[in-house]
Amino acid sequence: MGEVKTPRQMFLSSIALIYVCAFSSIYVQIPGLYGDEGIVPVRLQMPKVQWPLLEQLEASPSLLWLGPSLGLAPQQALELICLLGVVLSLGAVLLVPLRDSLIYLCLWALYLSLYNVGGEFLQSEWDMLLLEAGFLAVLVAPLGLLRRRSSHRYHDPVTFWLTRWLFFRLTFCTGVSKLASGDPAWYGLSALSHHLENQMSPTPLAWFVHQLPDWLLRLGAVVVLQCEITVPLLTYFAPIRRLRLVGFYVQLFLQLCHILTGNCSLLNLLSIALSFSLLDDDHFNSSTSPKKKKGQERKSRSCTQTLLCVLSVLVELAVDLFILISTIILFKLLINWENKTLSSKTSFTQREFDDFLRYFQGPTVWVGVLSFTWEAVAAMLMCLCTRGIVSKLWSLIQWAVITAAAVAIFSLSVVPYTAMAGMSVIPEVREAYSAVERFQLVGAYGIQHRMVSTEGRPEIVLEGSYDGLKWTEMNAMYKPGNVDAAPPIVGPHQPRLELLMWQTAQEGYDRNPWFTGLIQRLLQGKPEVVSLLQVDEAQYPFSQKPPALIKAKLYNYHFTDPAKDKTHLPAWWKRKYKGEFFPIVNLDDPTLEKLLDESGLKEKFPVQPISDTPVSQVLSLIRGHVKGLSGSLVLSTLIATLVGIFLIKAIFSWALGGKKPRPASADHKTKKSKEPSETAEKSHAASTSNRGGKKDSEERRVESERSPRKRK
Repeated sequence: MGEVKTPRQMFLSSIALIYVCAFSSIYVQIPGLYGDEGIVPVRLQMPKVQWPLLEQLEASPSLLWLGPSLGLAPQQALELICLLGVVLSLGAVLLVPLRDSLIYLCLWALYLSLYNVGGEFLQSEWDMLLLEAGFLAVLVAPLGLLRRRSSHRYHDPVTFWLTRWLFFRLTFCTGVSKLASGDPAWYGLSALSHHLENQMSPTPLAWFVHQLPDWLLRLGAVVVLQCEITVPLLTYFAPIRRLRLVGFYVQLFLQLCHILTGNCSLLNLLSIALSFSLLDDDHFNSSTSPKKKKGQERKSRSCTQTLLCVLSVLVELAVDLFILISTIILFKLLINWENKTLSSKTSFTQREFDDFLRYFQGPTVWVGVLSFTWEAVAAMLMCLCTRGIVSKLWSLIQWAVITAAAVAIFSLSVVPYTAMAGMSVIPEVREAYSAVERFQLVGAYGIQHRMVSTEGRPEIVLEGSYDGLKWTEMNAMYKPGNVDAAPPIVGPHQPRLELLMWQTAQEGYDRNPWFTGLIQRLLQGKPEVVSLLQVDEAQYPFSQKPPALIKAKLYNYHFTDPAKDKTHLPAWWKRKYKGEFFPIVNLDDPTLEKLLDESGLKEKFPVQPISDTPVSQVLSLIRGHVKGLSGSLVLSTLIATLVGIFLIKAIFSWALGGKKPRPASADHKTKKSKEPSETAEKSHAASTSNRGGKKDSEERRVESERSPRKRK
C-alpha cells in the first residue's frame, strides 16, 4: 500500500468531528439523564465515604471522581467533561496542528470517563466503537505538540493498518451476526422490509422505500449480506489497489443508504471514517498529477510492469465475477421476464453457514497477520533507508515501539472477534484482554444481534391523567407516537432516552430499572426530564401541571401501505395494541416506592448545594444559554458553524492564492540554470571593481589632505 498521508488526515478530522457530535449531544441531555432531578442521578454513584483517588480510578476509570477536589457537583463535573471534549474536538477539526496524539488521548480519556459512569444510556454499540476508534487515533496521530515540527514517520502505515482491521471486524461481524443468530427474517430475505420500520430512528424516506415492490426489497437484503460478508473478505486486504477502492465505494454507498433511511447515527459516521483506511494518496493524486505523453508512458513501462498490470486486471475481473456468481448461486436469483421481477431465495441452511463461519473465520485472522507483517516489514525497510546513523537508529526505535503496540492491539482484538465462532485463543492473550477490558481498547461487534421483528415495531406509549378517567398520551420528539406525525429527522444527535425506550419495549421494564425513575420524574413534573420528551411546551399536555397518574402501554407500529390498505389517509403509521407495559401509579403508590428501592433510585441523602466557584458559575452560565434548546438544533448549529468557517477559509485561500505558475519548458529551465552562473560572474566582477574603487578613493583623500588648499 502506498503513502497514507491524506487518508490519515481524513480519518483524524472525521474522528474529531464525531467527538464534537458525541460530546455536545450528551451535554444537552445531562440534566435530564444524570442531573440531581434527572432519571438516574449520577450523584447516587458517588461514594458516601471518600476513597483514595487511585482506588476509585482503578475500580472505575473516570475523571468524574476529580469533581469534589475542584469544588464541583457531580452533574457539573459531567458538564465540564463534555465541554472540554467539545472544545478540544472543535480545535482538532479546525486546526491541523491540534490533530495531535496528546489531543486524541485527552478526548479518549474524557469519553471513557462518561462511558464508565453513564450506565445503560451510554452502553450502545457506537459508544464502544468510538472508544476503540478514538484510541487508534491516539496511535495514528503524530506527536507534534512536544516538538517544534512533526516530521514524516515511516511507521504511519503500520498504525493506520489497525483502522482497516477494525473496519473489517465491524463490517464482517455485523453481516455474519445476521445469519449466525438464525434470524428467520434474514434467511427469508424479508428483513429489509421489516428493518425499515423497526430500526431505531427511521426517516420519512424509509416510508417511501418501504413502498417498493417486495422482490426489490428482497434483492436489497441480498445486496446488504453480500456487501457485509463477501466484499470485506475479498477486497479489504487485497494487494491490488483497485479492489480496495471497490470495497471503499461499496461501503460508502451502503452507509449513505443507512443515513438516508435511518438518520445519521454515530455508527454510520464511524464506519465512513474507518473506511478511509482503504484509500491511499495515489487515489487523490491521480486526478491532479500531470498526464504523461503516450510515448513517455510506453518507454517508462517495462515488460514486467505490463505483465503485472495485465495480471492485476485479470484478478480484478475474477473477483468481480466470483462475487456475482456466488450471489446468483447462494441466493438463487432468477429473472422472470414476463412479470419483469427478480426472485431470490437462500440456498443454504443455518448449519451450513455455521460450518462456513467455523472454517473461514480462523483464516481471516491469518490473512490479517500476513497483511500486517507486510506493512511492518515495508516500514522497517524504509527506516533502514534513512540517511545518517542517528536518524536511522531513531527511526528503528520508533518503528519497534509502534509495531509492538500495534501487535498488542491486534492480539487483544482477536479475543472478541473469534468469540462468535467459539474459537480458542491463547490463555495469556485472553487474560490480558480481561485485564484491560474496562478501558474499552477493543470491542465485540455483532455479538448481541437483535432479531428483526416481523410483528411490527414495539413502542412504549406513556399516558397521563388527572382523574383516572381521561388519559392523554405523552409523545416524545424522536420516536413514533402519533400515527399522523412524520418520522423525525434527528441528524447526528443521539437521543438516549428514545433509544433506550425502543430497546426496553423489546425486553420489559423489570430488566430496565431506569424506567421507574422516568415515571417518578414525570409524576413530579421535573422540567429537565420533560425536556427530553418535548422541548416545546405546547406539544406536552402536562406543561402547566404534572399528571396525577401515569401508565404505559405497548403497541406494535407498522408503516402504512396505501396500496394494500386501500386507504388515502395522511397517516404515516398504523398501530395495534399489544398490552399493558407499566401499571397505573401515582407518587404515593407503594408499588412505585418498592420499584425505586429495588432499582437503587430512592433518595437516601439530601441534595448538596452547588458551590459558588468561578468554574461553577461559568458552567451555570453556559447551561442557561443552552436550556430550552433541542439536541438536534444545537448540533445543527455547531455543524453549520463549522461548514461556514471552512467555506470562509476556502474563499480566502482562493482569493489570496492567485493563479498557479505554469510549468517551465526545458529551454526555459536551461536558460534559468545559466542565469545564476552569469549573475555570479557579474557579482564577482562588481565586487572586484568595488574593491578597486575603494583604493582609489583612499589615495585621493590622502592627496587632498597634503594639498596647500587643505592646509589653509
